[in-house]
Amino acid sequence: MESGRSLVFDLDGTLWDTTEVVARAWNSALQEAGLDRPPMTAADIASIMGLTHEQIRARLFGELSLQRWDEFSALCYRTEEDMIRREGGILYPGVREGLADLAQSHPLAIVSNCQKGYIELFLEWTGLRASFRDWECHGNTGLGKAENLRRLCQRQAWTSALYVGDTAGDEAAAAEAGCEFLFAAYGFGQASAGARRLESFAHLQRELV
Repeated sequence: MESGRSLVFDLDGTLWDTTEVVARAWNSALQEAGLDRPPMTAADIASIMGLTHEQIRARLFGELSLQRWDEFSALCYRTEEDMIRREGGILYPGVREGLADLAQSHPLAIVSNCQKGYIELFLEWTGLRASFRDWECHGNTGLGKAENLRRLCQRQAWTSALYVGDTAGDEAAAAEAGCEFLFAAYGFGQASAGARRLESFAHLQRELV
């Protein structure tokens, strides 16, 4: 029987790491698209994790027209999806067993700035779909993380929730949506000095006491 507070998770940098496989997928797409650019690294991918589709263009592909970016990014996402479906990602220590345990006592959800279908790919590859009540992403709605957090909580009738994420953007989104925030310090980004820190996903249960 669920009795604990509602928990909402960011995905990349919080639950798993796909930077290596995504870098290889995007390099394959660069070659197929005939774009003359240096190969992308896992660090490049880590630097854009948590950004929206539009922000990724501004950060790394500002020289591409909007139409060219939409065409190229669609190719990237297709190639990425195929490779992740085959190879998966690296779950952070404690995630698989931790989520299954948490789902017994807490309603769980995911909110990410990822493309449409990416959360479902994570759930399919990990076999964790049954652990989550709901999920939402920028690719589905075109909205920012704060608004997606707010909308998800509204449709689930959650009056409060704890958002676990690994970037300052996650922290800001949680504040804007009226959620508590827990900083996944093992992930890709940074948060404010005053943010409550989670050093390992395996320690999450004790942070909820």
